[in-house]
Amino acid sequence: MSNEVSRVLLIEDDASIAELQKDYLEINQIKAEISRDGLVGLNRALNESFDLIVVDIMLPSMDGFEICRRIREKKNIPLMIVSAKKEDIDKVRGLGLGADDYMTKPFSPSELVARVQAHIKRYQSLTKAEPVNEIIESGQIRIDKSARRVFVLGEEIIFPTKEFDLLLFFIEHPNRVWMKEQLFRQVWEMDELDSDIYTVVVHVGRIREKLKKGKLSEIPIETIWGSGYRFNS
Repeated sequence: MSNEVSRVLLIEDDASIAELQKDYLEINQIKAEISRDGLVGLNRALNESFDLIVVDIMLPSMDGFEICRRIREKKNIPLMIVSAKKEDIDKVRGLGLGADDYMTKPFSPSELVARVQAHIKRYQSLTKAEPVNEIIESGQIRIDKSARRVFVLGEEIIFPTKEFDLLLFFIEHPNRVWMKEQLFRQVWEMDELDSDIYTVVVHVGRIREKLKKGKLSEIPIETIWGSGYRFNS
C-alpha cells in the first residue's frame, strides 16, 4: 500500500465490536472512523472521502441493505458488509445490492484487516494506474479497460467494481473452466472462506442479468455443473 494513510468508515451500532474493529485497523495503519447510526453513516459515506466502507445490516434509523443500495448509486468505492445474519438469502441480497464482500460474525479481526487491505490495495491500483486506452472485445461486448466502461451492442452498461473485474477476467481468460474458488482468489485477490462462494455466484448472476438487459442474443458465461463457469468467446 502507499504511504498515504487509508481512511475507512465503520457503520456499526455495537460499540464493543466497532471499537475492536477500529483498534485492529489502526494498529495496521488504517484510519478508522465509527458511525453508530445508519442514516448518519450514510450521509458521511456520501459526503466525505473514504477509501472503503464497512457496514452492518441491523442498524438504527436505516438498515445496511438500504445503505449499500444508496452508496452504490453514487459511489464505486469498496463496500463490505459484516453481519450476524448468516442466511444465504441475506448474503445474496447484500451482494446483489453492490457490496464487494460479505463477512458473517463472529470473525477474526485479523481476517477483517486482511480483507480491508486487499480491497483498498486493489481499488487504489485501479484508480491510480496510468491510462493506456486499452480496448478489448468479445463478440458484442466491448470493454474500455482504462475508463472501466462496458458497452453491449454499442450501449453502455454500468458495472460496479467487482462485477467489472469479474467480467474482464472472464473475457481475458475465455474458453476454460474456472472453479468458484479460483475466481474468488483471482478477482478478489484473497483466500476464500466457505461463504465467499456466494459472492462469486451472486456477481456472476448480476453480470448475466445485465448482459441480458443489454439484449445479447446469447449470454457467454456458461455454468459447468459440478465445476464452475466458462466464458465462451
